[in-house]
Amino acid sequence: MRGFYTAAVEACRRAKALLDSSMSESLLSKNAMTGAGGDRSSGIDLALEEIFVEALGPYGRIESEESGVIGSGDWRIILDPLDGSSNALSRFPYYGVSIARLDEKGILREALVANLANGDLFCLNEKCEPLQGHLERVGWHTPYTAPHPEIGLFEKAYARPEIVAALDQSGLKFRAPGAVALSLAYARSVNYFLFVGPFRIYDFAAGLALCKGMEIIVEEEYVIVSRSRKILEEIQRIVRKKIADA
Repeated sequence: MRGFYTAAVEACRRAKALLDSSMSESLLSKNAMTGAGGDRSSGIDLALEEIFVEALGPYGRIESEESGVIGSGDWRIILDPLDGSSNALSRFPYYGVSIARLDEKGILREALVANLANGDLFCLNEKCEPLQGHLERVGWHTPYTAPHPEIGLFEKAYARPEIVAALDQSGLKFRAPGAVALSLAYARSVNYFLFVGPFRIYDFAAGLALCKGMEIIVEEEYVIVSRSRKILEEIQRIVRKKIADA
């Protein structure tokens, strides 16, 4: 494994150990700081950022959702140190980290998403093909898929009740677990991924790269990913109509 991934995985282990611990009140509470991504940072957001900045700083200029630009270098590292912060603060086990590394020309070279609740890892190999692994086991393999998935993942579904109703009427079941990059990493295992609304680079840089080889639509107002072109087009039809009607 390349040095960047080795450093990132070791940082994930440290981050998971902290999240698994009995954290202090200062780590579990929000503070007055508004992060670069527009959300208020919590103590645990900043503590995890520190872990990843220390580990990844030698590999490029870090652009973190929490503190913005950190360090210098021609290569950029897009970092969300805690994807699904509200889940982590609620002890709901669906949260992780999202890391994307771009060269001096802006070409994505490495991407890693980790589920810091259960240890699942996702990254790209030298050919930018997705791989899956685990924090507690050595080695990587082709990402797991479900042959007959019954649900999709609709992030921020709460903001679009009209789309929720239309998906239900079409029999397109979904869950809304609350961690965008992590849901993109799991997109191969489910029926589809859907996000509607303005999106930030921190949420999508690594996750979308891990969807290579799938059907993908990225528009200004929505993102859809699926293994099935038919499902992708059906969801796009629903989303377009509801946006037009709004």
